[in-house]
Amino acid sequence: MKDENLKARGYALIPFVIFVLFYLSSGIIAGDFYAIPTPISVIIGIIIAFLIFKRSVDNKFNTFIRGCGDKNIIIMCLIYLLAGAFSSVSEAMGGVESTVNFGISIIPPQFIAAGIFVIGAFVSLSTGTSVGTIATVTPIALGFSQKAGIDAAFIIGALIGGAMFGDNLSIISDTTIAATATQNVDMKDKFRMNIKIALPAAIITFFLFLILARPEHAATIKGFNYSFIRIIPYLVVLMTALLGMNVFLVLTLGVILSAGIGLFEGSFTVVELFSNIYGGFNSMFEIFLLSMLTGGLAYLVTEEGGINWIIKKASGFIKSQRSCEIGVFALVSLLDCAVANNTVAIIIAGPVVKELSNKFKVDPRRTASLLDTFSCIMQGFIPYGAQVLFAAKATEGLLSPFDLMPYFWYQFILFAFAILSIIFKFPRTKDKWNFEKDCLEK
Repeated sequence: MKDENLKARGYALIPFVIFVLFYLSSGIIAGDFYAIPTPISVIIGIIIAFLIFKRSVDNKFNTFIRGCGDKNIIIMCLIYLLAGAFSSVSEAMGGVESTVNFGISIIPPQFIAAGIFVIGAFVSLSTGTSVGTIATVTPIALGFSQKAGIDAAFIIGALIGGAMFGDNLSIISDTTIAATATQNVDMKDKFRMNIKIALPAAIITFFLFLILARPEHAATIKGFNYSFIRIIPYLVVLMTALLGMNVFLVLTLGVILSAGIGLFEGSFTVVELFSNIYGGFNSMFEIFLLSMLTGGLAYLVTEEGGINWIIKKASGFIKSQRSCEIGVFALVSLLDCAVANNTVAIIIAGPVVKELSNKFKVDPRRTASLLDTFSCIMQGFIPYGAQVLFAAKATEGLLSPFDLMPYFWYQFILFAFAILSIIFKFPRTKDKWNFEKDCLEK
């Protein structure tokens, strides 16, 4: 996408700045960052680009279309569709409910906070959605806090932490899809890099909850039914992805397994199955459209010299791989604070980070991991993000986002591990990335 002969023009970034400012200001004015669909904000930026860039309309339109049709953008969008179908069919056949109930049924009541953290992690890892996990598990978690005599903020904080862990690592999470597609790396490689940072943080968090959140008297909680067969598609998808199977085959296999189980158990009819698949496609429409439009806008900005301008300015303070990684942290974190959406932050930051990784020879598997990790940390902490807002709202006025923030232990610990990984350069990869091949493919 980048052309070394392009001039570096700072004004080329104006459409992106307008996009972010419109999104931010509209969210503040409306009191809800999700009131106006994100693609509308991108379209505003695209209109500005067409107005200020000094080329013919046909030239700008053709450039925009090339960006929308970029190979990585199309791959990203197709994965979104399959991930949506898998999530929709699996939920319809009772997979989410069984996964939650299975976890609930095997957790000793005295370990409920640590258990809720693990349930949130597994459900989010399986379904690829932290918001969906929080929506599903929060009512149950609140009931547990009352019966176990533990502060509700403690329990919900544990749930949000677990949900962000799964969102960060899940191969069907939109953040993982965006991070790997923008950095042009395989999901399994990003996962292997990512888990070496996230898992130690999760283990420490788990033991802290285990030790510090044990109620003196905990009532036994019963009545949660589950079917283990309904959990199998999630396990198969996770294992096959880690073994290196093509992601399209992984998700197709997941849809087929969930469909087969749902039809066998009578969860839905054949007609309802196809309706659920299409419903899954529809659930991804906004992120699908956002990715295409942002890809087109990014291509326009790049061709006008905007990305080159960022690289030129960044080179003033980025002198090494370590400082490049710090730049990735700062960029995606600030963007997430601005747009309150970790996927959007990754999509915007991705092209810039890719060019920086090539310039300073930072393994793109590493930058994909950092993009996803820091965006999830910030998204799971800001009080106006969907995850925190939804959890607070589900308590029906009992808790505010600020009541929950002191209990985001996992986010704090993950942040510390991520920063330490930059300082001490871990984890390391055995095989070096072929940057020459990467540039030729682009």
